[in-house]
Amino acid sequence: MAIKLPLTLPFTLPAPAKLNLCLLIVGRRADGYHNLQTAFQLLDLHDELLFEPLGSESMADEAEETDQVIVAGMPQVSSADNLVYRAAMLLRDKCGVLPRVKITVKKRIPMGAGLGGGSSDAATTLVGLNALLGCKLSVSELAALGAKLGADVPVFVHGTSAWGEGVGEALTPLKMPEATYLLIYPNCHVATQAVFNHPDLTRDSSAITIARFLSLGAGNDCERIVCQLYPEVSTALGWLNQWGPAKMTGTGSCVFLRCGSLDEAIAVQKEVPSKWQSFIVQGVDRSPLSALVS
Repeated sequence: MAIKLPLTLPFTLPAPAKLNLCLLIVGRRADGYHNLQTAFQLLDLHDELLFEPLGSESMADEAEETDQVIVAGMPQVSSADNLVYRAAMLLRDKCGVLPRVKITVKKRIPMGAGLGGGSSDAATTLVGLNALLGCKLSVSELAALGAKLGADVPVFVHGTSAWGEGVGEALTPLKMPEATYLLIYPNCHVATQAVFNHPDLTRDSSAITIARFLSLGAGNDCERIVCQLYPEVSTALGWLNQWGPAKMTGTGSCVFLRCGSLDEAIAVQKEVPSKWQSFIVQGVDRSPLSALVS
């Protein structure tokens, strides 16, 4: 979708999903976090965020939010846990100004699926409000703010598929081959912290180079633990494996298969059991948001 500049309220921006094409845990840090290597592939599946002026009636109707920002479309998420709201507050604290704005999130990306929906929504909030306010924060500054919200936020701020290291925030842009993926969401929400805290999680994988990943691929160190803790993921992965080498993204719960063509993806999707959600998506190298950062 094309983004028109300059941004003036109201406007709508996308928040793309991602796949982790691999996820290696190469060490544990003193602060308890893990050093990772991962390949982020952006997708054409996205949430939409509508930014519009906030009037007095809206403030009265949604008085639980007493700041300048109301987040709609996510009634199941409290303000304290809502990454869109928290991102807006971070930008306000950084820039010292924020308009009265209502942000309505139209969710298309399943929650708790390892597709980065919440992190992407937060990144779009930072990028959109930065452009609206003319704060002129650089992509590095916005990414640093986003990292306070979660390790996946910076890749969405940068807006390009990338190789990630550290906790996922040290990024090298990647140009990925064109690809069509079939995604299956087995309708369960994985608790990421429980996976990373599991005593049997592999934490000493050998680090690899980007060149090796691009030529040989790599696995996902979290997959075994998630399948052990969440039988639904194991079942979905086993089913999809009959059509080719399927993988789990991030800490799950979504599993995916790279298909040789759109027709192949459609044919497999027709066989997906009705108890699961499925999506056919295309990998993209750049998000439309990349036009708004420099």
